[in-house]
Amino acid sequence: MTSVHSGRRAVLRAAAAGGVGAGLAMTGLAAPASAAKSGPRIAILLYDGLTALDAVGPYEVLSRVPDASVVTVAKRAGQVRTDTGVLGLVADKSMRQVRDADVLLVPGAGNRGVIAAMEDAETVEWVKRLHRRTTWTTSVCTGALILGAAGLLRGVPATTYWASRSYMESTFGAIYKPERFVESGKVVTAAGVSAGIDMALHLAAKLSGERVAQALQLAVEYDPQPPFDTGSPDKAGPELQQLALELLEAAAT
Repeated sequence: MTSVHSGRRAVLRAAAAGGVGAGLAMTGLAAPASAAKSGPRIAILLYDGLTALDAVGPYEVLSRVPDASVVTVAKRAGQVRTDTGVLGLVADKSMRQVRDADVLLVPGAGNRGVIAAMEDAETVEWVKRLHRRTTWTTSVCTGALILGAAGLLRGVPATTYWASRSYMESTFGAIYKPERFVESGKVVTAAGVSAGIDMALHLAAKLSGERVAQALQLAVEYDPQPPFDTGSPDKAGPELQQLALELLEAAAT
């Protein structure tokens, strides 16, 4: 395994003509694997039925913040299934094992997953408890509804998945903003699914500065150029909105 990782690093450095490797060493980002993690502690909530990219997209960015440590957390340590039932993600620790974090990230889910999480007292209480000590409490997509269930969004500007806007406003008293992500005090909410990557880059800048965040955007080659311009409900129109929701529902277990 070590030789595979070493080979991969060599390929990446060669591809950059030595520039990337040298730059990391000069800025102190290329710390030994055995070095203690002294940076932000990031907890990512996992629960049955979550949407994979809501958690994995931000993870790809935040796990590379210098000296950051990331832990995945669920009611019980072990595997949880995502909304389609095809992919499983593993929670490193149970909620009882994680009492605080610098950054809490709550991913969203389809109706089944997010309703179950919102109605689960242990999950909601854990979110409340961590929020008291976080530097940043964040959500992606319908994860905002879980923050709402924890009482964190009343009177707070926030965003969520486009189809959940009215529910978030009427049920939890949030002030909806049609943005990719919205920062309100220490609460940062992202819109649907892919917007979690935008939010994670914003958080990376808050945690380690804009230069590091810019480098992380390049590291994950996040340079969206989609083949269609239908990524927001206003651009897509009613017919595609309906089809999008039908496709999500059909894929969910």
